[in-house]
Amino acid sequence: MNIAPTISAIYGFDRKIDLKRPLFACGVSAGFPSPADDYIEGRLDLNELMIQHPAATFFVRVAGDSMIGAGIHHDDILVVDRSLEPANGKVVIAVVNGDLTVKRLFKQNGVVRLLAENPDYQPIELTEETACEIWGVVAFVIHSL
Repeated sequence: MNIAPTISAIYGFDRKIDLKRPLFACGVSAGFPSPADDYIEGRLDLNELMIQHPAATFFVRVAGDSMIGAGIHHDDILVVDRSLEPANGKVVIAVVNGDLTVKRLFKQNGVVRLLAENPDYQPIELTEETACEIWGVVAFVIHSL
């Protein structure tokens, strides 16, 4: 089985500085504009928000469109946590027969599959003959608009 790679780069996490930005207490209206509030709830450091286990966290850059239905696009950065349990329904980074990929883990009645979130891609059924290692669970997706 040959899997098209869906990861183009892997990055480690090295927290060197805090980068806290204002976090406003009021919600942002997605409908009609609401009056502006001058109240700042506090400061938000994206490292603190997205990285719960620094020693177990790494980043990958996505290549391709197999996970578009999960909101994961080509060139997105994924925050991956190796300490999280790769449970049914989680999006995982896996190495399948030597190829690195991002897919949704499916486990049911002894069947284990890696599922794409794009109907153009077939599920990958994991059998005893399939060499597969789960590297971690995707905790966050970072992409520009």
